[in-house]
Amino acid sequence: MKKLVILGAGSGGTMMANKMRKDLDDEWSITLIDRDNVHYYQPGFLFVPFDINKPREIRRSRREFIKPGIDFVISELTNVDWQKQEVTTATEGVFKYDILIMSTGCDVRPEEVEGLQEGWNNDIYGYYRFDDCQTLGKALKRFNGGKLVVNIAEMPIKCPVAPLEFAFLADWYFHERGIRDNVEIEFVTPLSGAFTKPVATRVLTEACGDKNIKITPNFALGSVDHSKKVIEAYDGTQVDYDMLVSIPPNFGSQVMIDSGIADPMGYIPVDKHTLQPNGYDNVWVLGDGTDVPTSKAGAVAHFQGDVIHENIMAYITGGEQHARSDGHAV
Repeated sequence: MKKLVILGAGSGGTMMANKMRKDLDDEWSITLIDRDNVHYYQPGFLFVPFDINKPREIRRSRREFIKPGIDFVISELTNVDWQKQEVTTATEGVFKYDILIMSTGCDVRPEEVEGLQEGWNNDIYGYYRFDDCQTLGKALKRFNGGKLVVNIAEMPIKCPVAPLEFAFLADWYFHERGIRDNVEIEFVTPLSGAFTKPVATRVLTEACGDKNIKITPNFALGSVDHSKKVIEAYDGTQVDYDMLVSIPPNFGSQVMIDSGIADPMGYIPVDKHTLQPNGYDNVWVLGDGTDVPTSKAGAVAHFQGDVIHENIMAYITGGEQHARSDGHAV
């Protein structure tokens, strides 16, 4: 029996497993591997702090979304051996593959910024993880005035517009509480403006002006002093805060770094059109763990999945792999 192994049962990996099971015959087994059985609707993390979404509404079992005929393995991934074409897990053994799809994602690493982890949950909060967004919600309820700073440490990050959305939601939230006049909101970003594209930047800058949200661009975060409540850029520029909502550096999978296929930040270099690493004709990558110049978002993985599905079927049947990703996200 031939073996298709998929690493990561997030949106991208689960979608690919279901797509491939529909079209592959019984000569192929499909194994989907992830460290746990919890699927988070990650866009909901943004809304939990404001009680728009409840934690129970954005957390489900991964198994609910996996079609029959797919072997779902719950275990931590520990190694990928490219020569032997096998992956190793912490508790469930070794899995050989004929085709490998990697959708290992990315996550925040506060420890990568000097002083940031030390002040985490002590007037410094985040919303990119399930526990963090709930803790932030409690902190917002206690916050009755002062300076709220929303800071992006560096790019790339998951859902690049989310930090600005958070600033807008904070403006709404404090209006709802009747304390907006007591709160100063500052959006501090390494970008040259509110967003990445000129038209969007212009519109969003105007929106920030209308909402009395200050934008501080070109701020490359170097360190955080949580005792003084100050963030400092590498050029010495400082911004003080009473509450800091931090978007720490995003890193891909450490296992991908250790295996030698990823760059130092854990992102896997691929051909941005074929989504294959150079030199691996039976390996494809999609989702947040790639280095492609698109948003790290579920919509991107959806379109990438269509390309990968078509090309894997062509690879199996000996046809031409003609499908190409063009960076679509919507």
